Amino acid sequence: MRIVLLGAPGAGKGSQAKKISEKYNLPHISTGDIFRSLLHQDSELGRVFAEYSKKGLLVPDDLVIKIVEDRLNADDCKNGFIMDGFPRTIPQAEAFEKDVHIDVALNFDVDKSILMDRLTGRWTCSKCGAPYHVSTMNGITKCTICGGDLVQRDDDKAETVEKRLAVYETQTKPLIDFYKKVGVLQNLDANKPIEEVFEKIVQILDNL
Repeated sequence: MRIVLLGAPGAGKGSQAKKISEKYNLPHISTGDIFRSLLHQDSELGRVFAEYSKKGLLVPDDLVIKIVEDRLNADDCKNGFIMDGFPRTIPQAEAFEKDVHIDVALNFDVDKSILMDRLTGRWTCSKCGAPYHVSTMNGITKCTICGGDLVQRDDDKAETVEKRLAVYETQTKPLIDFYKKVGVLQNLDANKPIEEVFEKIVQILDNL
């Protein structure tokens, strides 16, 4: 089963991808995780990614496509995958569809006000990467799992979040129409609680 997750930053794609991965034994391929790993690498490619991340801009298509192609060659992708964060542009989707036919594109539809609250309230452990949100942190500054410092990533600060959402509207949202024309689009009301959204996802995937 080959799945693509669509939706704005903060729509809940990452959380649902982990649940789908566990239930259907499919690898969760997150370009966001790959990019964050590159940010910590002292390499030319890592520095290029760092510049785009600081500005809240999308990484060029040719670089992203190369990374994804390398990842899909791994053995764990033979029976399918969950693609989270790719494709992000029509050219990426067109290039991807030529080589890999997607079974379903799940579109996570969320109101902008909710997206802003989710994103600007996100904090992360600097050591283990565990996610936190100000609404449930209750003033803690250390990770409850490993004791690492809790930090807010630059791309989760309000000004950058606005840029990220603007970029999504112009470059990524058109993918909804692309996959609708391909005939694999399924819309989800992702304003709802995580478990309700996951129940709907299971219904869709079990019917494939």
